[in-house]
Amino acid sequence: MVDASQDTNAPELSVSELSGALKRTIEDRFGYVRVRGEVSGWRGPHSSGHCYFSLKDASARIDAVIWKGSYARMRTRPEEGLEVIATGKLTTFPGKSSYQIVVESIEPAGVGALMALLEERRRKLAAEGLFDAARKQLLPFLPDVIGVVTSPTGAVIRDILHRICDRFPRRVIVWPVRVQGETCGAEVARAIEGFNALPEGGRIPRPSVIIVARGGGSLEDLWGFNDEAVVRAAAASDIPLVAAVGHETDWTLIDHAADLRAPTPTGAAEMCVPVRSELMAQVGDLARRHHGALYRLLERRRADLRSLARALPTGEDVIATPRQRLDRAGERLGARVAAAMGERQLRLGRAANLLARHSPQAEFARMGERFAGLGGRLERVRPTLVPARRQPLDALGRRLEAALRAQLALQCQTLRARRDRLAMVDARLRAAMEASQRRRTDRLGSLAQLFGSLSYKSVLARGFALVRDGAGAPLRQAAGVASGMAISIEFADGRIAAVTGEGGAAAPAPLKPKLRPTRSGGEGSQGSLF
Repeated sequence: MVDASQDTNAPELSVSELSGALKRTIEDRFGYVRVRGEVSGWRGPHSSGHCYFSLKDASARIDAVIWKGSYARMRTRPEEGLEVIATGKLTTFPGKSSYQIVVESIEPAGVGALMALLEERRRKLAAEGLFDAARKQLLPFLPDVIGVVTSPTGAVIRDILHRICDRFPRRVIVWPVRVQGETCGAEVARAIEGFNALPEGGRIPRPSVIIVARGGGSLEDLWGFNDEAVVRAAAASDIPLVAAVGHETDWTLIDHAADLRAPTPTGAAEMCVPVRSELMAQVGDLARRHHGALYRLLERRRADLRSLARALPTGEDVIATPRQRLDRAGERLGARVAAAMGERQLRLGRAANLLARHSPQAEFARMGERFAGLGGRLERVRPTLVPARRQPLDALGRRLEAALRAQLALQCQTLRARRDRLAMVDARLRAAMEASQRRRTDRLGSLAQLFGSLSYKSVLARGFALVRDGAGAPLRQAAGVASGMAISIEFADGRIAAVTGEGGAAAPAPLKPKLRPTRSGGEGSQGSLF
């Protein structure tokens, strides 16, 4: 069989080499390209800061990536479904064997796309209630401080200051921002939040009203005021906010969220402050009308007072009748006082007689007579009253004694029954204890027999011996016995000490002369075992 690789001169390439060659070919052939398509699969920046999505049209789709640094510089940010023109370079991704475009800038694909994006954002924010009329605030009639969010170098701030100075000079604080460009929305939102964060009575006074102003321009120029952050900052402002962005025909999303929309920046200044000359003329007219009304009121009250004075009687006429009644009362007073004195003396005499009858001495005398009569009556009724009271008490005593005896008999009967029951329980307990003791004695005997059968002494009784070294540890092998080693040998009937001889043979130790005789007789025969 012939190897096919020997029939061609094509060089062998690794996968990495082939992927690198394809990458260089595509990047050299397609440098910077502009691709028009719809954003698909947009999920926002990845945790790394890079953005991954796709661009598609009716029949094709291409992967796209925006690096973190490029995304931070973009004026227009991708959104799901937005048709854009992406500028970047085409490259491949060897890890997936796919190609992609590395986007460096994005711009909307015409005004139609911007209007569609603007309408979608307007519906979203309106659904959240940011444009509700119920949450809009009223402007103060004459604000102390006016905050203006605009560019400090444009004609807008000069028009606002000129109009405020002409109508009613007020203190104006300008927060400089860019009114066009990619950072416009973020700067305007921070300016609104910054004015709201100023404390009352601080070093920088807190504005009473805020004006967000910009001159006219195209939809792209005013796009920063359609930013979602700007709309949310305007809706969350605690200070009344006036939007004056563009001309009267220009509408942005901040106009819907603001508390009041002005057609022009000059119109915003006119809405915030009244005309001082008109106020002074109005106050003067009101003062003149007030003085005239007060003068007419005083004249009318003066005429009423003169009419009432003519209708009132003179002082002599007023006091004539009371004076006559006083004279007549004085004439009757002497007789009335004498009659009253006599009546009081009569009542005092009657009270003295009544007091004499109810004096303490008289009352004590009457009480003594009454007690004496009651004592005599008690002496007369005692012989009959005491026996009559004693009979019920005797009957109650007899009934109580019978009840106590019956209760005592019942307690004695109960005590005898409990004593019998206690004796029966004691007998049962003793029997149970004796039975338990017998069971445990039998079990102990069985365990003693089992222990005797398992003990090494039963083995010694069958003719074996247990050899230990000088420390008392058992010796199980002859290899562990050295010449002249002191050992002890335990038999069933006792223990002897020995010393090993030459070749491991043991000789009787001289310190242990008392040895039990064996069946063959003689102490010397024990050594023949080794």
